[in-house]
Amino acid sequence: MPAEPQILGRAVKQAQYRQHRALDSRLGTVGTTLAQWDALRAIGRAPGATARSLAAATFQSEQAFGTLAGRLAAQGLVERRPGHGRRIEHHLTPSGEATLSAGHRIADEVLADCFSALSDGERSTLLALLQRLTDEPAP
Repeated sequence: MPAEPQILGRAVKQAQYRQHRALDSRLGTVGTTLAQWDALRAIGRAPGATARSLAAATFQSEQAFGTLAGRLAAQGLVERRPGHGRRIEHHLTPSGEATLSAGHRIADEVLADCFSALSDGERSTLLALLQRLTDEPAP
């Protein structure tokens, strides 16, 4: 019997919630949160990016990302620099790079634990299925 869409959707959400709780808890040990680390990760992937593109990359509104970036700048983790025109560019500071790196180590451990019940083949299949869902245009 095929899984009902609502049951499947809830199962995906439960797995995501479990990951987020575990990540947020462990990232606290290096002085950051999941939202902050995710923002650092987005900036690290696209140095000089605008708040608009970083908000999209982190699934936030521009306003929410701007507030978060302001907190990161106040903590000395991010620099906001004038760019072309009215554009504000975001860059990691050395402290931001260190926090990002520590977060990567934690994320690797937490996510390995979260997916430990699946075999290598099952993880590959799950990844392929999720990529297929996210690569398809919305109906």
